[in-house]
Amino acid sequence: MKNYIYITLVLIGSFFTSCDGDYLDVIPDNIATLDNAFDNRFNAEKFLYTLYQGLPDVSQEHGNVALSGGDEVWYPSRLQNNQGVRIAQGFQSSSSPSFDTWSGDRISDNYVSIRNCNIFIDRIDGVLGMQEYEKLQWKSEAKVLKAYFHFLLMQKYGPVVISDEAVPVHEAADQLNLLRSTIDEGFTYIVDLLEEAQPNLPIRLQFEDVELGRLTKPIVASIKARVLMTSASPLFNGNAVYSNFVNKKGDNLFPTQYDPAKWEKAVVATKEAIDLCHEAGFKLFQVSDYVNPNSATLQDVTLRKATLRGRITEKWNTELVWGYSDNTSGGIQSASFPRLYSYLTNPVRSNHAPTLRMAELYYSSNGVPIEEDINYDYANRYKTRTSLEADKYFVEEGQETAILHFNRETRFYSDLSFDRGVWFGNGKEVDDNDVWNIHARGGEFASVFEVTNYSVTGYWPKKLVPIKATVRNGNQLNTRPYAFPIIRLADLYLYYTEALNETKAAPDAQVYEFIDKVRERAGLAGVVDSWTNFSSTPGKVLSQEGMRSIIQQERMIEMSFEGARFWDLRRWNLAKKYMNKPIRGWNVLENSLNDYYTIGTIYNVSFSEKDYLWPISENELVNNPELVQNPGW
Repeated sequence: MKNYIYITLVLIGSFFTSCDGDYLDVIPDNIATLDNAFDNRFNAEKFLYTLYQGLPDVSQEHGNVALSGGDEVWYPSRLQNNQGVRIAQGFQSSSSPSFDTWSGDRISDNYVSIRNCNIFIDRIDGVLGMQEYEKLQWKSEAKVLKAYFHFLLMQKYGPVVISDEAVPVHEAADQLNLLRSTIDEGFTYIVDLLEEAQPNLPIRLQFEDVELGRLTKPIVASIKARVLMTSASPLFNGNAVYSNFVNKKGDNLFPTQYDPAKWEKAVVATKEAIDLCHEAGFKLFQVSDYVNPNSATLQDVTLRKATLRGRITEKWNTELVWGYSDNTSGGIQSASFPRLYSYLTNPVRSNHAPTLRMAELYYSSNGVPIEEDINYDYANRYKTRTSLEADKYFVEEGQETAILHFNRETRFYSDLSFDRGVWFGNGKEVDDNDVWNIHARGGEFASVFEVTNYSVTGYWPKKLVPIKATVRNGNQLNTRPYAFPIIRLADLYLYYTEALNETKAAPDAQVYEFIDKVRERAGLAGVVDSWTNFSSTPGKVLSQEGMRSIIQQERMIEMSFEGARFWDLRRWNLAKKYMNKPIRGWNVLENSLNDYYTIGTIYNVSFSEKDYLWPISENELVNNPELVQNPGW
C-alpha cells in the first residue's frame, strides 16, 4: 500500500448500475488532471460515481472469496485452481496472496479506493455551481465509502493502516505514519466516520430509478451495525491468540481482554439500523409480496417456496437494504442452474455445488436441527425411500431419493436443488402439478455434461436463480437480473438477536422476537415452541450458550450462499471447527440408486490459526518497513 503516492486517476467504465442498467454508467472522459475533475458539477459527479466503482462485485462466485473460498460450495477438479477454492483448500500465500486488496493499483484495491475518497473529500468544496447541501451529501457519501473500504480491509487483515488524508506526491514516505493501528482504533475510526456522515444522507433516495445503490441513512446504519458486530465478536474481542501481536511501536494490536460493552454497542447499532429500515419502508419479503398471476391455482407451499427464493432474486425487493448492481448476477445464475431436460446443451455451467454439510444444516420440517428432531429418521438419512403424493411439491412423486430430502423446512426446498427434487419456474409457473424435476444420476440430463460443468456434490443453490430465469431452445439462458444482496433486513434481525443474546445471562422474549420473525416467514414456529416440542435438547433455547448455537445455525441457513457464512465463521472464531472437515457429496458419476446415494469425500480441506487473517504481501512489507506481518505468515 503506497500511501504516499497522490495517484492520478484513470477513470474507467462504471459497473455499479441501476435496475435499468444506466445508473453510474457515466464517467469522465479524457480528464487529464484532478483540477479538471473538479472544475464543475458534472465532472465532480462522475468522480463520485467512480468511488462506487471500488465496491467489490459480490455477485461473482470466482471474484468474491466469500462465495467460493469456504465450505458452502465446491467445484469440479478442473476449476480448483480458482483463487477462492485454493483458499478453501488451505493454499493461501504470503508471497502472492489470493484476493489481495491491500496492495496494488487497481480500482478494486481498497487503498486505491480510499485514496480516491480522500481526494474527493479534499476537493469537492471547491467545485463551482453546486449547492452547499449537495456538496455536503456527496462528501458524506465519500466518507461512508472510505469507512467501508477500511472495514473490508479489517475483515481480511485485522489491524490496518488508517488512511485519512490525500497526501501530496512530494511527501516523503518516511514522513508518513504507516504503522498498523490497533483493532480498536480501526473500528472506532470507521464508526466515527459513519456517524459523521449519516445525518447528511437521505432516508430514501429521491430518484430511485437512477440512484439505486447510492448511500442512504438505513444503509449507513446497517454498515455501522455490521462493523460493531464484527468488533464485538470473539475473533476481535479479547482473542488470546493475538495477545503478543504488536506493531513496531510495541502497541498491542488486539485487545488483551474481552469487553462485554462492545456487545451493548452492537445492540444499540443494530436496533437503530432496524428502526431506520422500517421507517424507510423496508420489510421482510412475504408471501403477500410475491406476484404471480396464477397464485389462485397454486398451493400455499409453492407460494412460500417462491417467496423465499424471491427474498434474494426478486429485483430490488422490500427486504434489500443495500444491493450490488442488478446486471452482474448472470454468471452466478448460470453456475447455479441445473440442466432441467435432456436436450439442454451448453448455456448453463451448473458447477456452483452446495456441499452435503449445507444440505444437512437446514432444519427438519419441525424447525429444529435434524440431528435433534425426536421424530426425524436421522440415523437412516443416507438411505432412500419413494416419494408419496404428500411429498409431490418437494420431490417427484413415485421416485426414490435420499431420506435426507424428505420432511425438511421450506427453505431447504427453496434454496437447494437435488436429484428428483422439484424445480418451480423456467416457464412452468402456472400449475404446481406441472413442474420440472431434476434427474441427476450418472448419465441423466442433470448429471455430468462436461468436465467443468456439473455439480460435484449433487446439489445446486436454487436460491440464487430467479423463478423467471429460463433456458429456451436448449441453448440460450435468459437470466433475470437482480441486485445481489450486501445487506438485507433478515441479516439485521439476526444480528440484533445475536447481540441481545450476548448481553443477557439467559435469553428472554426480546431475544426471541426477531429470530422468530425470520422463522415465521419461513413457515416455522418460534424457537421456544419448536425446541420444547420437537428437540431432544429442549433446554437449549433457555441458555445463552444454547441460544448462541441456535442463532448461529439460523444465520447459516437464512444467509446461505450469500457470502455471510465465510465471514461469520471467522468472526465467531469457528472456522477451524468447520473448515477442517471433509467436503462431501453424493457419488454423482454413478447411475444406480444405491451407488449414487453413497457418500463420497471430495476433498479434505485445511484451515489453521493463521488463516483467520490474510497475509500482507511480502513485497508490501519490503516497501514499508514499518509494517508487521500477521501471525503465522
